[in-house]
Amino acid sequence: MKILVAAFAIALAAPVAQAAEPAAVEVPYRLTDTKHVLVRVKLNGQGPFNFILDTGAPAVFIPKKIAKKIGLELDDKGWGHFDSFELEGGLKVLKASTRVADLFQLEGMNGMGLAGVELHGVIGYNMLARFRITYDFTQDKLGWVPLKFEPPAIQSVGKGGEGQGSLDMMGNIAKMLAGVMGIKPNFEIYSAGFLGVEFEEKKSGLFLAAVFKDSPADKAGFKVGDQLENFRNSSIDDMGDFRRAITKTRPGDEVKAVLRRGDETKTVSFTLGKGL
Repeated sequence: MKILVAAFAIALAAPVAQAAEPAAVEVPYRLTDTKHVLVRVKLNGQGPFNFILDTGAPAVFIPKKIAKKIGLELDDKGWGHFDSFELEGGLKVLKASTRVADLFQLEGMNGMGLAGVELHGVIGYNMLARFRITYDFTQDKLGWVPLKFEPPAIQSVGKGGEGQGSLDMMGNIAKMLAGVMGIKPNFEIYSAGFLGVEFEEKKSGLFLAAVFKDSPADKAGFKVGDQLENFRNSSIDDMGDFRRAITKTRPGDEVKAVLRRGDETKTVSFTLGKGL
């Protein structure tokens, strides 16, 4: 009897094996002037396009001109299905679908230039629900963890965005007001320049945590541990300073940076590569 009790106790103490959760993919983001979370996406290998995350939207939406640009065709239920949907940072979403509609929100915001950047689409529930997304607005990336969850089919979204009614009219009113007020947004779409580093932000400044092999930074002589003090004639104290400086660049731009390595200050020149 004592032996049986001991064996039973050991069985109870045995750890229960649990499946490891998939690693999070770090997706770079920025806030628009209207404080919407914006990520950059390639659709069927084309782009990048600017999408805002909207938990209030039932699905992914893209306007008709973008659907035409990437050659997206609709099925008999009014859905478009991407061959590839890739978020900046390397997150590839399988079986991604979209509605094609000229949403009044995007029409109005683009018409008046409110976001400070042209918006090309919305990522809503049918995609967001497939991930656990970590928001930390002190960081420059969101953590996306794939979930084993397939959102239920959406039945209430009108084909081609039909049924918005007065909302469409509101979009037209916003565009009309932009014309009356003389607002002429000037959006230019291009990939930001690529440097090829990862940073660690400390109280004393912004330091290099990693340098990608054969990247512009690697070829220019950046080293892990260097402190970035100046980039493109802008003083760099934190990650926010660097983001603002790098988003104003283009691939092929000649850029100077000032690095501090121990007691030595070094100015380097290099050509930015092409990012997403």
